[in-house]
Order: sequence, then structure tokens, then C-alpha cells
Amino acid sequence: MTSTASSTPIALVTGGSRGLGRNAALQIARQGIDVILTYRSRADEAQAVVAEIEGLGRRAVALPLDVARSGTFAAFAAQVREALARVWSAERFDFLVNNAGIGIHAPFAETTEAQFDELVAVHLKGPFFLTQALLPLLRDGGRIVNLSSGLARFALPGYAAYAAMKGGVEVLTRYLAKELGPRGIAVNVVAPGAIETDFGGGAVRDNAQVNAFIASQTALGRVGVPDDIGGVVASLLLPASRWINAQRIEASGGMFL
Repeated sequence: MTSTASSTPIALVTGGSRGLGRNAALQIARQGIDVILTYRSRADEAQAVVAEIEGLGRRAVALPLDVARSGTFAAFAAQVREALARVWSAERFDFLVNNAGIGIHAPFAETTEAQFDELVAVHLKGPFFLTQALLPLLRDGGRIVNLSSGLARFALPGYAAYAAMKGGVEVLTRYLAKELGPRGIAVNVVAPGAIETDFGGGAVRDNAQVNAFIASQTALGRVGVPDDIGGVVASLLLPASRWINAQRIEASGGMFL
């Protein structure tokens, strides 16, 4: 499936040590795909995911990466190149999942410039320039999946800055699909609804009132869980999804219809 020495496809998942990224990495591995995952600070969490993936019979490597520090991306790409050669005897990987992110909840009138800049660095500048840095290592005919949010479609107070970044990611996805099309690379964006994780302080998971409100506004009558998202991301990497391109796939159970 690849044009490299590796006969097994390889996916790179940013923020793959926890939350939706961890679930996506595991779901991807279950589809017979090896994984390079990144983590920002918790190497122990990342190695635990590596062990889980290896338990599924796949190979995995965890590499440190702070997506807010674009100045480190060239060095990170060199680390990826080294890992590909060392573990897979390969020069290219097949799939890039731009998942890493943070949550900042602040009313528009109270959002600080520092908060705004941090969201830009992590959610917009990060995926833009990381993808750029990794393009030489991404094989022709590969796939890119970016992560957005249902908040780019519907509006909830306190997420103006965060949602604006995700709107930018959705536009970027279409441009990547257009410009990388000559290389046969398909690019899509997955927009999760509210999910029970520790994201943004874990309010959706831990606050019963918030959880009940979201469930009441969701057609399927409950709040999402990580398993509802990881499988969607993994499915976009499968051969049967090769003709899906430049699309926004919302996985929200039907929030705010």
C-alpha cells in the first residue's frame, strides 16, 4: 500500500497520548495501521498507548511535540524521518491526523489577547506549518485528517476564539485538498460534537447539568464518547474512503438540529 520499504501503512497522530487522539490511534491500529503518536509532556501516558497498540499486533512510536512551537517542526520532521528508517525501514508515512489541541472557555468580551494567540498557535498555525513540514515525508496517495468542532457550525457562549480557529481549519482543509490533489492526497476534516473527555477541564464529562443539557439537544439523546470519534477518523484512512475529499464530517449525534 505504500511506496516505501514498509508494507504496512503508517499513520502519524498528533496528541495521540490522551482523549480523542488516544482513541483515534487505537482505532487506527485496529484497522491494521502502524502508528507514530505525539505527546506534549506526559511520556508515560504516551508509552502506555504505544504498549496498547503493540498489544494489538501493530508497531508504534511516541515522539514529543508541542504543536504551539512551530520553530521546532523541522527538528520534529527529522525525528519522524529517523523513526521511519529505524522502525519501519521506510522513508514515508501514509496518513497524517492533526488532532492535538487545547480548550479555552472565555466569553468574547473577556477573551485576552494571550488566550487568542495561544489558540491560534495550537489550532491554526500549528496544523498549517506542521503539515507543511511533514509534506516531504507524506507519501503520494496518502490522506490527511484535520480535527475541527461542532462549534464551527453552532454557537455556544464562551467559545468565540476557539471556534474561529476551527472555522479556519475547515477552510484550510479545502485548500489543502485542492493544492495536494496533484499528489493524490485526500484531505478531510472531522468535527466532533461535545464528547466526554478531560478536554476543556472535563466539563462535559463531569458536570451533570452540562451533560444533561447537551444530551437533551442531541438527536440521539446522549453525549458523545471517544469511541464515537476515533472510529470516524480511522474510517477516513481506509481504502474504501479514498474518494471522500475536501469534506467536513460532523460526528455529533445530531447536536442542535
